[in-house]
Amino acid sequence: MRVTARRVLRCGVGLMMGTATAAVELLFTLLAGVALLPVAAWPAGRRAVLRPILAGARILAELERGRLRMWLDLRVTPAYEDVRVLRYIACHWALGVLGGVVMLTAAVGLAYGTFGVYGWLLLDGIRNPGSLVLGSLGGLFLVFLAVEGIFGVAGLEGKLARHFLGPRHQAELERRIAELSASRAAVVDAVNDERRRIERDLHDGVQQRLVALGMLLGRARRSQDADRRDRLLGQAHDESRRALDELREVAWRIYPTTLDEAGLRAALETVADRASVPVGVVCELTEEPEQAVATVAYFVVCEAVTNAVKHAAPTRISVAVRVEEERMYVSVQDDGCGGANAAGSGLFGLARRVAALDGSLSVVSPPGGPTLVAAELPCG
Repeated sequence: MRVTARRVLRCGVGLMMGTATAAVELLFTLLAGVALLPVAAWPAGRRAVLRPILAGARILAELERGRLRMWLDLRVTPAYEDVRVLRYIACHWALGVLGGVVMLTAAVGLAYGTFGVYGWLLLDGIRNPGSLVLGSLGGLFLVFLAVEGIFGVAGLEGKLARHFLGPRHQAELERRIAELSASRAAVVDAVNDERRRIERDLHDGVQQRLVALGMLLGRARRSQDADRRDRLLGQAHDESRRALDELREVAWRIYPTTLDEAGLRAALETVADRASVPVGVVCELTEEPEQAVATVAYFVVCEAVTNAVKHAAPTRISVAVRVEEERMYVSVQDDGCGGANAAGSGLFGLARRVAALDGSLSVVSPPGGPTLVAAELPCG
């Protein structure tokens, strides 16, 4: 409910701003038409007049793209042509006027819907309670229609912008194919990096423990002294326990079983419990996300926390996970020394994991800190 109200408010502000820009676009369209009319049959003059007109249209289009991105959460790839952007400006002013009409309707409905609160103070509401109630119900119904109209106009805004400002269908398909090819290659590289990391962990950790264990057992077998043999067997027992702990660590880093058994929230709390510094976890999830999304979110948090503890010497780490409008937002912030390298092997591998799901990863780590690792994942 809170998310929906916030979305309605943001869309409403975006439509009101669109109404303001529509007035500018209408004036711009009229002036452009007046300027082009005398030189319509003169190619050289038409080109000379079109140059500043197209420049102005591009400026207005960029303002519209910023408004759509900030208030309506609509992202349009800047792949438009000059003629198409001029057509967009010539068409959009009408949609801006429609948005203004919808917002005016919402204001009128809100005024009538809340009339029951103050109407009896201003008018003869006590003598005509039926009219007061009917007017309030009609106003609330008008507000409902206006809210639906806000979402409808916002959808039309996106379709119009994508039609004129976005890439053409063939170009969009080519871009998507290139993205999928790049993400597939990134997944292959990430899998190879993970395989090499597992081999390195096994070789440098578990294998060395097992070699030491074998040597201790061999020395114990060859020893003739019972006390010395008991000490060697005790050392071998301790070494086997350490080898088992390291093997569990390797298995945990490959894939945590808690993620399947108890979900993402429990897996993140386990990461916090295992860290050597205090880690606060805020997980705002109404339902468990898809397995692929949960796995990537887990590894983003796990790798970011591990890097912070290892390199930044923080005193506290904050982890936040929330889902909003079919997008999952994951952030890990620490108060360490900063200077994290986004191109490093760990964070670069995370970026490839996130990109494989059509997500994005950003790292902000100025010298002196703090460091913020944020990921955005589609989860619709």
